[in-house]
Amino acid sequence: MKIHWCGTGLSAVPGLRRLLTGNYPVVVWNRTVAKAEAEVGDLTQDIRPFTLEAVTAALEPGDIAVSMLPADLHVPLAKACLEKGAHFVSSSYVAPEMAELDQAAKDKGLSFVNEVGLDPGIDHILADDLVARLKDSGLGEGAEISFTSYCGGFPKVANDFRYKFSWSPLGVLKALRSPSKSLKGGEELNVARPWDAITRYENPLPGGEVFEAYPNRNSLPFIDQYGFDPAWNVQDFVRGTLRLDGWSTAWADLFKEVETLEGPEGDARLREISEGLWNDHAYDEGEADRVVMFVRLTATKDGAPVFDQAWAMDASGKDDGSAMGKLVSITVAMAIEALVASRLATGVVTASNAADPMFAEDIRREWIAEVEGMADTLERIDYLG
Repeated sequence: MKIHWCGTGLSAVPGLRRLLTGNYPVVVWNRTVAKAEAEVGDLTQDIRPFTLEAVTAALEPGDIAVSMLPADLHVPLAKACLEKGAHFVSSSYVAPEMAELDQAAKDKGLSFVNEVGLDPGIDHILADDLVARLKDSGLGEGAEISFTSYCGGFPKVANDFRYKFSWSPLGVLKALRSPSKSLKGGEELNVARPWDAITRYENPLPGGEVFEAYPNRNSLPFIDQYGFDPAWNVQDFVRGTLRLDGWSTAWADLFKEVETLEGPEGDARLREISEGLWNDHAYDEGEADRVVMFVRLTATKDGAPVFDQAWAMDASGKDDGSAMGKLVSITVAMAIEALVASRLATGVVTASNAADPMFAEDIRREWIAEVEGMADTLERIDYLG
């Protein structure tokens, strides 16, 4: 068995180094070999130039392919794994084309593991923990349920732009053009642009720092993914993004222009904007980043909360790497370790359902302990305790 780790970008290296120092049999693939050598050449000499064809040819039954590549390469690599009888791991969201591989992967006894990074990934684990606690309490029956999950990354020392980029800004700009779906007051909330639904969010940790929050993507499928009891009366459910206070003001002119862009000309202009933002607002060498995440679950009866718990995380970059890089890739490495140990289910799975049921609680506890070690603060808050 070999682990084929594809991609050595900023959010990939800490997890890759964990596997290499753990003496796992890893083959490193990267489009630019010299860049990979600069990152992990002190730990391995088995670094090869990445092409999909080269990785496919090298795959053998029982191997694991790890895609820390651009999103458009996840499904082609997963299909190659299906053809060669290999497992697949990625930190990214499950695309519809990936979901279609579920039964074929199960038929071959393969695990296609996705959403095991930061967001999605760690947020799933923390949500699962809160849902399990509410179920165990029995307080969800007959209550109105509210769930929020927010995550954001930004510079540890705020700049005037209230944000910095660690890789191409194009992905962030495209996300600004994406609609979102969430649940508010028992009704589906559809938002065409993030800036149309920005709200204030107060940090539950000491200090009372205020962030700006907005819904992200389609939150609704995660009601089932997180194992909410179908009998629960879910009134509010949103997964979203956090930004530093003042972000919407600093980006106001950018919002106005992005809103007008359409078609090929709009895409070309978006690329131009991306290049300008990269020149003006990229992280400096060695500059510390910061990641915050807040996941909260509340059950209310007769207007009063009967269950109200949250997980709050605050992490910053250190000499051993950026907060974002560690939180995205260390959890990917842990998923691979669990896969090697035969602790994961087959088919297309995510952090919420990847574990074989007999190991689910142990894996959740291990992940939370690992995140606690990486973060400056990881705290479960019981507002009623």
